[in-house]
Amino acid sequence: MSYDPGVIDQQPPTLVVLAAGMGSRYGGLKQADGMGPAGEAILEYSVHDALEAGFGDVVMIIRAEIEDAFRSAIGHRLEAHAPVRYAHQELTTGLGAHPLPHGRTKPWGTAHALLAAAPHIDRPFAVVNADDFYGAEAYRLLARFLTSHVGPGRHALVGYAIRSTLSPNGTVTRGVCDVGASGELVGIDERMDVEQRGDQVVYVEDRGDDRGQAVVLAADTVASMNFWGFHPSILGPLEARFHRFLGEEGGEAKSELLLPGVVGEMVAGGCDTVQVLRTDGPWFGVTYPQDKPTVQASLAALTADGTYSTPLWAS
Repeated sequence: MSYDPGVIDQQPPTLVVLAAGMGSRYGGLKQADGMGPAGEAILEYSVHDALEAGFGDVVMIIRAEIEDAFRSAIGHRLEAHAPVRYAHQELTTGLGAHPLPHGRTKPWGTAHALLAAAPHIDRPFAVVNADDFYGAEAYRLLARFLTSHVGPGRHALVGYAIRSTLSPNGTVTRGVCDVGASGELVGIDERMDVEQRGDQVVYVEDRGDDRGQAVVLAADTVASMNFWGFHPSILGPLEARFHRFLGEEGGEAKSELLLPGVVGEMVAGGCDTVQVLRTDGPWFGVTYPQDKPTVQASLAALTADGTYSTPLWAS
């Protein structure tokens, strides 16, 4: 979809939801799992909070084969409150003449997912994970940025203190952010095996052998939870980066191109800037099946204190 740089900032921003992946550690399709008091999925709270903050429409990135079931389970509720469009992330999306490697069974990562949604994007937009709860404050912060400060090459990231993004049920992977004095993103490093050990947050440094060294992170280190605010100008460079990725790693059966890495490259190259919008609001998600009761309890508490109605779409 083409966009007119002279008018896009006058339009309410779009919410893009990454809902195509399967949760390998979770053991099923997290995106549709009922978490709220009336069986609402986490992504329903995301759409609710986005609309309340001033977003105008939703693009849901899913796999084509689950669209009918997805719309029946969740989509019909969302469609009653906002325009919802569906983008399909498939193995062959955006590949052109590039051949599929032998044994490839899944798409090419979150950057590839966003390219699948590109035909539906004509204004500033946010990107969220379907299985993460970000909190209403975070959507308000990003909506203000996308309607007042966004511009070509100027984007945003909502950042959380890493201590508030961990699971008591196992290690997680987090994008650890280096934030400059002006609040702009300087760099982002993907850290594996992040966990709480006693009163410390640590990750295991990969040294290429079996003797990884535990590295301590400050508890208030900014972590990316894949909550981005982008100007549409990012889509052209993103497509070019994806085709370069195909040429370099496209022959591998499990290689992926992830948004944090692409954005980090763009920032490091001085092409774009990313303003980090820090929030102390709640974040929670479901990495492991054992996380579900905690998420359910958190949503129940937010309902009990009047933050949300039950059912969520009652009002």
